Amino acid sequence: MQTLKTSAAREKILGKIRNGLSKTKLPMPFPEVERNDAGLFAENNLSTEEVFAEEFIKLGGKFVFCANEQELLDSIHSLADSRGWKQVLCAEKKLLTLFQKNKLSFIEPSDQTNESADACITGCEALVARTGSVIISSKQQDGRTAPVFYPVHIIIAYQQQLVKDISDSIHFLKKKYGIELPSMINLNTGPSRTADIEKTLVVGVHGPGEVFCFYVHA
Repeated sequence: MQTLKTSAAREKILGKIRNGLSKTKLPMPFPEVERNDAGLFAENNLSTEEVFAEEFIKLGGKFVFCANEQELLDSIHSLADSRGWKQVLCAEKKLLTLFQKNKLSFIEPSDQTNESADACITGCEALVARTGSVIISSKQQDGRTAPVFYPVHIIIAYQQQLVKDISDSIHFLKKKYGIELPSMINLNTGPSRTADIEKTLVVGVHGPGEVFCFYVHA
């Protein structure tokens, strides 16, 4: 492998780059990220919940509003019945306890050796309204595998987890974990999709083909 012979040559090249950058101001590629996003929520008189739901649905997600946990239980049961699901895995102990207490027997503890389950339920770290994204981290039970391994990913989130923008989600995580941030923080935006093959958009290749978000208001 060819390398520069002297550090002087290396510094000469870097110096030219620095000089060029200082003289030329390139336009920001995505200037909208620095805009005041208060307008996004106010211009259509939408709440943060409504903005998230709208953006999430635009991306191909399926949003289910639940006024409380009883509506959550009823909605999960109804979805499983309508799809004919026999086995749904749950990767979060608190949610699993809720389902077991209410006799949703088709929901079982997550098992990474189980490749045939119909869907997987997880919690999340946060919901980002402006982008319709879901924050998942390695601090969650099976946080690296459960959201991507099964054909349907069901996310359950609560009102206090909803933030306006990505920067707010980082502050939210820092407040929750302090200096011990998760080693993986993943911004999930819609179902898995790719256009690598003949530029044809295909959904569900590298992860779930369907993503549900059950949002519990109270």
